[in-house]
This record gives sequence, structure tokens and C-alpha cells, in this order.
Amino acid sequence: IKSSGMDNISSPHFLTVTALNEWDWTSRIIFFSFALPAYLLTIALNAALIMIIAFEKALHEPMYIFLCNLCVNDLCGSTGFYPRALVYLLTETNRISLEECIVQGLVIVIYATGEFTNLSVMAIDRCIAICQPLHYHSIMSPFTVRSLVTFIWIFPFFMSVMAVSLALKHPLCRHDMNRLFCEHLSLLNLACKQDIFQGTFNGFVYISKAVFFVFVLISYFIIILACRKSKVNREKFYSTCVPHLISFMITICGLSDSLLTRFKAETLSNIASTFLSVIILTVPPVVNPVVYGIKLGPIRAKILYIFKSPRINNL
Repeated sequence: IKSSGMDNISSPHFLTVTALNEWDWTSRIIFFSFALPAYLLTIALNAALIMIIAFEKALHEPMYIFLCNLCVNDLCGSTGFYPRALVYLLTETNRISLEECIVQGLVIVIYATGEFTNLSVMAIDRCIAICQPLHYHSIMSPFTVRSLVTFIWIFPFFMSVMAVSLALKHPLCRHDMNRLFCEHLSLLNLACKQDIFQGTFNGFVYISKAVFFVFVLISYFIIILACRKSKVNREKFYSTCVPHLISFMITICGLSDSLLTRFKAETLSNIASTFLSVIILTVPPVVNPVVYGIKLGPIRAKILYIFKSPRINNL
């Protein structure tokens, strides 16, 4: 007996995304017309900031090195989400292979965890710069910076591999996902059963993010105390810490909206749930480079210099 093409569609090797089931063709086209420019803008802004930091020797300082890693992480998250979402918007099958879903899940978990590791390391850097300015360069030595950059990427990579591997521990009994992207919890919900080890690790994921959150709050509490005693520290805070604080709050708000859709999925419409769930993947990557480009004086000066150069003006 020959199997039909529909058998392949419903097989465990293909997953069906149901997040767009309520969307008509007009809604898809409208959303696509916003999503594609947003993705291209995200790439342009982050790539520009990365190149400015990479080619400008004066910016080869710990703060800008960590910022460069944040931009790379934002590019990873955007590229893990947007291309596949754009395909969904222009097709009616809304299918993704299990292999593609696994890769997307790995990338998105790396991105989500990487936002917290990046912002936590940047909080350490600002805390030392403001509270221990005379010892800053001895504390933030090249070895320390390399160690922190290694941590920024190794921890998310470990968490991603573990989370997705555990989600695939048991066979899949379902093939329909109500989210626009794959991540470990989506895969876990498709499994035939779940065990206590998976639940324990998921608890560890949430606890680790809570620890990063509290760590950043404590860092800023120490910074604010230091700023009360010094006008110079207050100027440093406004020029270098405000962008970081804005990025941190946007990430927290995006994560909160994503969690809200998970716990209140039944009370939200499909369209509202989809919009809220993708905030963490769409807003921070485009806002971060804008905020840092505007607020950080050396980067702002370099951007203005580029646009005022004769070559640009003669175009």
C-alpha cells in the first residue's frame, strides 16, 4: 500500500503550527508587510553596531565588547525566529519538520538565556566601573573579559542542549503546536509523557533566570547608592547605565508577556496570544541597538561621523 502525501504531513517527522489558524489571508499579508521590514531593520542596526565596535579601536573596551556580544545574540534570536515565521505567513500548510523545529528550539533557548547572561555581565561591568573606578582596569583584565564572554555563551548553550534533549526524551504523541516558534516547552507538550527529571530541569531554568534578575537588581541598587554620593558617578549612570537598564526592562517585559500567554492561553484569543508570545523575540533585538546607539556618546559620535562623511553626502 502506497502512503499518500497527507500521511507525511501528519507523521511525527512534521509538526503543524496552529497559531495562525484564525488568521485570514489579509491578516497574514499585513503582518508580513510589517515583519519583513522589522527583520531587515534588526539585521541592519545590530550589524552596524557590531561593525562600529569591531573596527573602532577606541571602543575595544569591556563595556563595548559585552555590547557587541549582546548584538550578536540579538541577531541569533531574530534569525532563529523571523525567516520561519515569514514562511508561515505566506503559506497555508504551516508545517515544520521535526529537525528544523529542534534547530529553531536550540537557537531560541540560546537567545533567551543569552539575553540574561549578557545583561547580567554588563551589570557587573557597570557596577565595577562606577563603584571601583580606580581598580576597574585591573579587575576587568583581558583574562576576566574573556572568561565573562565565555560564560555569556557557554551557559546558554548548555541550557539549550539540555532543555531540548530532555524535551525529546520521550516519543511525540502530538504534532500540533499553538506557538509561532519552536522551543523546549513546546516540544515537551507534544511528548507522550513527562517525567520528574524534565520538570526539575525546567524549574532550574526558571530559577536561573530569576537569579540573573535579582543579581541585576542588586547591582543597580549598589550603583544607585554610589551615585548618591558623587556627581561624576551620576553622569556615568545616565550615560552608560540607562541604556542597559532600558534593555533589561524590555527583556523582562517581553519574557513576562511570553509567560502570560503560556499560563493564560485559554483566556486569550489566538491572535493576541501570538503577538504577546513573540515580543521577547522581536522587540529587544531592534530596540537594544537603537538605545545604545543614541545614549552611548562614543557610538553616537561615530555614527554621526559616518553620516557626515563626504562619501555619504555625495551618494
